Amino acid sequence: MVPNTPNPLDQLLPDRHPQHDFFICDVADAVLKDLMPKMEHPFYALSKKPDTSIRRYEHGDNWLEVIPSAKGQATIYDKDILIYVVSQVIAKLNRGEAVSRKIRFNPRDLLIFVNRGTGGKDYDAFCEALERLMGTVIKTNITTASDGDELPLGDEEDTGMFHLIESANIRRKNGLDGRILWAEIEISEWIFNGIRRKKVLTLHRDYFRLRKPIERRVYEIARKICGQQESWPIGLEKLLARTGARTELKRFRHTIKELVRFDHLPDYSLSFSEETDVVTFHNRGSMKVDPLPSSWDGKLDPDAFADARSAAPGWDIYMLECEWRGWLSENEIEPKHPERHFIKFCRTWKEKRGVP
Repeated sequence: MVPNTPNPLDQLLPDRHPQHDFFICDVADAVLKDLMPKMEHPFYALSKKPDTSIRRYEHGDNWLEVIPSAKGQATIYDKDILIYVVSQVIAKLNRGEAVSRKIRFNPRDLLIFVNRGTGGKDYDAFCEALERLMGTVIKTNITTASDGDELPLGDEEDTGMFHLIESANIRRKNGLDGRILWAEIEISEWIFNGIRRKKVLTLHRDYFRLRKPIERRVYEIARKICGQQESWPIGLEKLLARTGARTELKRFRHTIKELVRFDHLPDYSLSFSEETDVVTFHNRGSMKVDPLPSSWDGKLDPDAFADARSAAPGWDIYMLECEWRGWLSENEIEPKHPERHFIKFCRTWKEKRGVP
């Protein structure tokens, strides 16, 4: 390495569990997953300080409100619990096993999975995170209905209200101060429907080694909007709005410059133009496409992708292809005119969600 050149690894937390326990190898090897709707909208606070204020976010025709409890809004670190749960449910689905909204697990496995310590304070933090996840209410018109229709058409609109976690049970040995034996949580139907429809993206394991909440959020946005594309530009002010961070644009600009300088985000590198105030994500080529089953397994004409890009400007067209094929499978549809059907799907997707 050239002298005085920043080492990206110095900006990451240490890998606390490089030698995974043999008895939890299935957990250590599980694919990290996150729900795409959660990645697109800032459900989680980027500060560890309790935040009890109500937030409202709007993107195109979609909107959501985050309503915290008296203990504060769920944080982006609390979200690790849901990432772990999603990963376990997806692993079961891939093995053809039955799944339900209730998931029982050993919290020690979770702490190792998300690169945390396994001391008493870490278990206490786990319990506090459960309380914030259960207390935070999401109110939104973004649905993950099991019938495959994201939003109603015409002048009708569904409004859903749900907790990120509906219920939780913790079993301890020798009373309240004893060792935790297992935990069982019930996730919301909204999240469970998203999992069953496999509306998920793979996350890099080093996500859990990012030190700052804003770094995690910027990575999530890059993973969603850049996806498999070689690069993707976005205005600095728009990127700040999508993070949900309550910070001045000047300070956020400094944060982006630091990310460019140290270049330690997984999967993506960043460049920043001070003249135009535009951030560009560059794909490192380290992630793989998650194939989805489909009722139609043919190949689309290459010209269809150009038309699809025009129908849904700004969206990752290959991600939309995966969504489309998954939708075909869920609804058992074999299109007579695949290219026209795909382009119409992309146009409808853009009309419902706007430009990313």
